[in-house]
Amino acid sequence: MKRAGAPPARAGSGLVLLHGRGGSAADILGLLEPLALPDIAGIAPEAPGKSWWPTSFLAPSAQMEPFVIRGLAAVRTAVLALESDGVPRSRIWLCGFSQGACLALEAFAREGEGLAGVFGLSGGLVGTGDAPGGPQDDLYGHGPKAFDYPGLRPDARVWISVHENDPHIPLARVRRSVEVLSAMQAQVSHAVHKGAGHGILPPDLATMRRFLNAGPD
Repeated sequence: MKRAGAPPARAGSGLVLLHGRGGSAADILGLLEPLALPDIAGIAPEAPGKSWWPTSFLAPSAQMEPFVIRGLAAVRTAVLALESDGVPRSRIWLCGFSQGACLALEAFAREGEGLAGVFGLSGGLVGTGDAPGGPQDDLYGHGPKAFDYPGLRPDARVWISVHENDPHIPLARVRRSVEVLSAMQAQVSHAVHKGAGHGILPPDLATMRRFLNAGPD
């Protein structure tokens, strides 16, 4: 677990940052620099072997769930660390890129009651189980998932972004994620960046800065 940004004692908000496959806690904490928000306390868990799971997040639940459970524990620990340092839960955000975005969104859906919101940068929900149906082209040859999450998130903000042609994150899963989180009463915004790619773009950072600056509703 690594930290950066404002000392929690004087932080206006907390940001739990989750890196992608091959990345690191130090890498994802680098997002704080372009955000240029001096009152954000950042904390980032480190995935074992620099990967939250060894396969695509679209893989069957039997393959995914043990790794998701481990990742959720890391997110939970990071949130609790910020809370213990005096950052209110209502001012704590989750944020991730790629695998980290999928984990951040999943943690928010499963355990995010009371959090300020989540930024999913090139990611989508993992899902709670397998749904009926065979492989689908719009899911890159994988089957559909169930999204059975408890509770509602009526005061939370959600931002999800993806490229039109992302080699890892199908648009179909992003659109389904928007539907699911909207049904949980979160205030969901999303962007589909033109062309092919898999990365964080300036509009993502601008949106993060705007949400983080807005303060509680």
